[in-house]
Amino acid sequence: MSDQPNVASLVKLSGNFLIASVIESLGEAMALVGKDGIDRQHYLEMLTSTLFGAPVYKTYGKLIIEGTFEPPNFAAPLGCKEIRLVLAAADDRRVPMPLASLLRDRFLSLLAYGGDKFDWSAVGRLAARDSGEPQDSNSRN
Repeated sequence: MSDQPNVASLVKLSGNFLIASVIESLGEAMALVGKDGIDRQHYLEMLTSTLFGAPVYKTYGKLIIEGTFEPPNFAAPLGCKEIRLVLAAADDRRVPMPLASLLRDRFLSLLAYGGDKFDWSAVGRLAARDSGEPQDSNSRN
């Protein structure tokens, strides 16, 4: 995109922001349909074979459903740091990013519940926890 390192950094941060946004939105959507007894695996298969065929949906959707957060591929504290950096860049440029603010709070919540050793995809299970859904033995959030 540019020869300037700050541009590469900003592009990387914005990409990670988009991935974290997908994780959060998948988690919320799965909590909603799961609350009504809809099979999450079947739901994810429907989503990824129609509207959302991108690998990010397939990969993180599977991790959220299975609760497979250890060992982390990208640790939750790193995800939190990335979102903080996105917000700092946005602040410097006077760009409101309300979704990034929400993500910062979600990551802080995950870390407060002991998610330091989890993959950042564990943030996608917070919506199910918040809905009162019993948590399975695969995840502690």
